[in-house]
Amino acid sequence: MLDLHHVHIFASDVSTTLHWWQENLDAVVSYDGDFGGARNVFMKVGKGRINVYDQPPRGDTNGAFHHVGIRVEGLDKLREKMMANGVEFRSEIREFGSWRYLMCSAPDNVLLELFEADTSQMSEDLADFFDLG
Repeated sequence: MLDLHHVHIFASDVSTTLHWWQENLDAVVSYDGDFGGARNVFMKVGKGRINVYDQPPRGDTNGAFHHVGIRVEGLDKLREKMMANGVEFRSEIREFGSWRYLMCSAPDNVLLELFEADTSQMSEDLADFFDLG
């Protein structure tokens, strides 16, 4: 077996970070404790996983990391919910036929792409990429 499993981020204020992910993206904490010598919080976000270090980000760049992509259903409704929570978006929803998205920042400037994809309108290879099985 070989599966990309999670993204691991730093949190300068772990409580704020956890609350943000839970309030806006319905994240569920699976584990909160010492793991590998430091406090780590493991959360499920839909079928995906995000791990949060209770440590501030190191340095002033994200290296080669650009954003975390999160596939959603009901992008309009999610945008309304998040705006009610004070989340600011970089633009309105951008539409590209069978694919649409929004960009926003989670705590510590973790850039998120929230997207919706209608795989029934895509080529087979592209639909296969977006299918989470």
